[in-house]
Amino acid sequence: MSAMEYSDIYTKDGTTNFHKKPANKKKTGRWKACRFILGNEACERLAYYGMSTNLVNYLTERLNESPASASKNVNNWSGTCYIMPLLGAFLADAYCGRYWTIAIFSIIYCFGMILLTLSASVKGLKPLCDASGCQPTHGQIAACYAALYLIALGTGGIKPCVSSFGADQFDETDDHERKKKSSFFNWFYFSINVGALIASSALVYIQTHVGWGWGFGVPAVAMAIAVVSFFFGTPLYRFVKPGGSPITRIFQVVVAAFRKIHVKVPADKHLLYETADEESNIKGSRKLEHTDDLGFFDKAAVPAEMDNIKGSINPWRLSTITQVEELKALIRLLPIWASGIVFATVYSQMSTMFVLQGDLMDQHIGPNFKIPAASLSIFDTLSVLFWTPVYDFLIVPYVRKFTGNERGFTQLQRMGIGLVVSIFSMISAGILEVIRLKMVRRHNYYDLKNMPMSIFWQVPQYFLIGCAEIFTFIGQLEFFYDQAPDAMRSLCSALSLTTVALGNYLSSLLVTIVTSITTKNGKLGWIPDNLNRGRLDYFYWLLASLSFLNFLVYLYIAKWYKYKKVTGRFS
Repeated sequence: MSAMEYSDIYTKDGTTNFHKKPANKKKTGRWKACRFILGNEACERLAYYGMSTNLVNYLTERLNESPASASKNVNNWSGTCYIMPLLGAFLADAYCGRYWTIAIFSIIYCFGMILLTLSASVKGLKPLCDASGCQPTHGQIAACYAALYLIALGTGGIKPCVSSFGADQFDETDDHERKKKSSFFNWFYFSINVGALIASSALVYIQTHVGWGWGFGVPAVAMAIAVVSFFFGTPLYRFVKPGGSPITRIFQVVVAAFRKIHVKVPADKHLLYETADEESNIKGSRKLEHTDDLGFFDKAAVPAEMDNIKGSINPWRLSTITQVEELKALIRLLPIWASGIVFATVYSQMSTMFVLQGDLMDQHIGPNFKIPAASLSIFDTLSVLFWTPVYDFLIVPYVRKFTGNERGFTQLQRMGIGLVVSIFSMISAGILEVIRLKMVRRHNYYDLKNMPMSIFWQVPQYFLIGCAEIFTFIGQLEFFYDQAPDAMRSLCSALSLTTVALGNYLSSLLVTIVTSITTKNGKLGWIPDNLNRGRLDYFYWLLASLSFLNFLVYLYIAKWYKYKKVTGRFS
């Protein structure tokens, strides 16, 4: 077979089929493989959101927690769900590959969902409730939180790998497939929100009106379907070889650079060490071109006599240019990563403060039907489902005419637009709370559980966050996959997810600080148990101000950022 015929039949990005042979372009990958990945993601997200969307109410009603305590616990748990991907990503990039990491952690996830369902439905595990409320035992609380954190561990192996595994199904060296890859991230996020749509409507209703046992049981079944869907697509998938521990390679560069701290980097960068082959010595990776910034780490690639031990290179004394550039690429991503934390803090309000705000409003649709406050997140989901095809089919082709960029906006421009939209979501929430509190004071509604103000006034703030997600979250997914070194893509996807974790932790920290400061001298504070006597609007103004400052910093960071440059072939 000639080289031309081989390239027409097989992928050129180093991917293989399940039997570790070169992936056939026609028989593997592309959308026919992605439909199983997207189906898996829709069901997994249905399970996650079906369990988490109304979790703050479960903790207050069944575990007898205060609103502030429940909000902090949900934030902390949700944050852990987005920190654990660092573990899953490391295993995927270094040893297991993305496929097996997803498979193993999905099973752990299923066990967590089953335990949570049992803790809400089985006598002895579920709290006893009467007219005065629920009285959970320490053991019942422990069972609930054990299930939640088992789910957090399970999601840690899935989150950083699924989007990257889906993107792996498109050959970067093929122009046609590369364009489809950009579209994949839009539809991947669309599938997330299909699951979220069902969760925030039907499942929240089941939890509120049928029972928590059924409310958690249905997500458990959805997770089982997600696992089955994923395994069904196995013969069609393309697999990327694990490249070895990225953390080891990073430390090797740092150690080598400090060992040569007094060595001068030559002006001629061709004198820096790199393998002679066209392929990188890192499995599943291409070589990276040298860049001039962060020059201190170039010292690691300066050859010296002591670098050879018994005829072989000591990787703790001498690194390749590609290894050095891997570290530089990771460092360049960090400021962009940090700018997403405040955005994630705004996003986290949907499952905490928005729900608590909605609990005090009129939730009726007609005389007999009452919508749970947590179900209002359906409008965030509908916003995403509306804006995804609009962005992919209308905005991108229109903007492309002016920018000449095949993506329409650059990834950095796309994320910046989302940051701006998120500011307006907090302004919208703050204005609504000002109006609501005025009505409370005017009519003395301080102790009224549901005031006569429709919960649907919350729709604009949910819709704006959904619009912001389309720009910032999807932009992040694509940016961190695209700008990550080839052998560190799961790790960088996990890095982007940790912004959500730190956003939840920051939200929890802000609640703690605000509560501590505003309750001094016996005052009720901004966020008391009865929000009718608080100033939740001040908390929204605080978030809007932080978001605006964050956007100004982002503009400076984005102007400074340098995109990576690859060379050579996949190894």
